[in-house]
Amino acid sequence: MPARETRILFRHIDEPGLAEIDTFRRLGGYRAAEKAFTTMEPTEVLNELESSGLRGRGGAGFSMGKKASFLPRGEMDKYLCCNADESEPGAFKDRELIQKNPHQLIEGITIGALAADANRCFVYIRGEYAEFADILERAVGEAYEAGYLGERAYGTGHQVELVVHRGAGAYICGEETALLDSLEGKRGNPRLKPPFPAIKGLYDGPTLINNVETLANCPHIIGRGADWFKSFGTEQSPGTKVVSVSGCVQRPGNYEVELGISSRELIEGLAGGPPPGHEVKAWFPGGSSAPILTAAELDVPYTFEDMQKAGSMLGSGSIIVADETVSIPHLALRTARFYHHESCGKCTPCREGTNWTVKMLERVIRGDATPMDLDVTASVQDNIIGNCLCVLGDSMAMPVGSMVRKFRNEFEQAIEEGRAAAALPLEEAEEWAPMEAA
Repeated sequence: MPARETRILFRHIDEPGLAEIDTFRRLGGYRAAEKAFTTMEPTEVLNELESSGLRGRGGAGFSMGKKASFLPRGEMDKYLCCNADESEPGAFKDRELIQKNPHQLIEGITIGALAADANRCFVYIRGEYAEFADILERAVGEAYEAGYLGERAYGTGHQVELVVHRGAGAYICGEETALLDSLEGKRGNPRLKPPFPAIKGLYDGPTLINNVETLANCPHIIGRGADWFKSFGTEQSPGTKVVSVSGCVQRPGNYEVELGISSRELIEGLAGGPPPGHEVKAWFPGGSSAPILTAAELDVPYTFEDMQKAGSMLGSGSIIVADETVSIPHLALRTARFYHHESCGKCTPCREGTNWTVKMLERVIRGDATPMDLDVTASVQDNIIGNCLCVLGDSMAMPVGSMVRKFRNEFEQAIEEGRAAAALPLEEAEEWAPMEAA
């Protein structure tokens, strides 16, 4: 049976005019939120979201409903922050959700705010997404005019204010506490936890932070029920997932699939696999920060739990495919350079570890390293993991460490080739030198 999509969030994604409120309402938009605000208590909404088993779609995979339940109740201002700072290499699903169906996100935000008893909401959107921020701001304006946002959202006594805030292009601001600092006008640095944002977050108030795709699921859960949502996927990974597939595939793009689908169906079925005559060599299942997997692991079910068992993670749901034409040592170097460049420098293991890893991988390419250096490189990655304030250091250490371990022979070959090139006359060495992955 050919691979197929299971569309919930993407059901009407190509409908002309979907970004406009009239089209969205014609297709049933805002009905779930009206149901939540007018016929349900906030605790009922929270319980429904928690019962659904919806896990965060931004990387960590933590229960959305449980996360919302951590916020204390009371009369103080409480905040909901939508993390739209989609900067993970390989991720572009949130961009399409915002571009084509912004009202679905706004409806989800209002439901999430009701569940968490939050009255002030922000969408922190990636600075490079200027066009999509414009689309979202127009949709927010329409929602205010329709009475879905404001002091009396949906004609009730609940206040839900929503502001679209544009970032300035810093990858670190995708980390939830760095995002909060940036929203407050500070330099985007991760905070020490605890206290966690649910207790002391934005402006020191209780704060719920969720990803775009996570919040976009809320209207469908409230509209059709938690049991309906759990009918998709697996027991531990219910629902669907929008997966961004890129790299060495014939049909790169976003695909919404039921969790539990075979990774091979995603890569070779929906995305068409590598070009004719080429084969999958390695792949990242959850963006460039996920430990790399090999072609032998293509049949692993695409779920949070199965990716963890395979030694990687589903992460943001961004698959990057490399075929046999890709040099793994060069791929490792490029990955390390990205995270070194984006490190905020606050933590010593991340600041020094990313810098050292880049220099060591450059030595490998030049042929100055030894096989023993590869053991040291893998050991350094292990020492970075879990020793930083946020996961940026881990985001480099996990994939680089996995590449060194799983493709050690390529790194040893790169060292030998680098030495051979150094011994050649300059003209021949320049002609021989392999180009880095583009």
